[in-house]
Amino acid sequence: MSRAYRILIVLAGIMGADGIVLAAASAHQPDASRLASASSMLLFHATAVLGIVVLAERAIVHARIGIASAFGFVIASALFAGDLSLRQYAGHSLFPMAAPTGGTLLILSWLAVAVAAAWPGRG
Repeated sequence: MSRAYRILIVLAGIMGADGIVLAAASAHQPDASRLASASSMLLFHATAVLGIVVLAERAIVHARIGIASAFGFVIASALFAGDLSLRQYAGHSLFPMAAPTGGTLLILSWLAVAVAAAWPGRG
């Protein structure tokens, strides 16, 4: 297994743990819908990262494109969830347009998954 795959698996584990922490926080704080959204984004994309690693490692999708999309999921989810969490706890955003930037990168990463599947084989 390549180093990139291992790094992505570690990052997916961290994303999953952070998603659970945010889900618990949203359940115990009033008006914490932002945290629930951040939690969902992290948990959903942590699973997607793991799936991409498996697909790329088995050459079901183009490995380099698949791995690039998985790193995109990690970065984009961190931007999106980080911005929502900071708004909840600090009352301000990470930087202007952080959540929409994360959302746009998520869309592009999902499109990259489609390209990786359309162009299979080792990268």
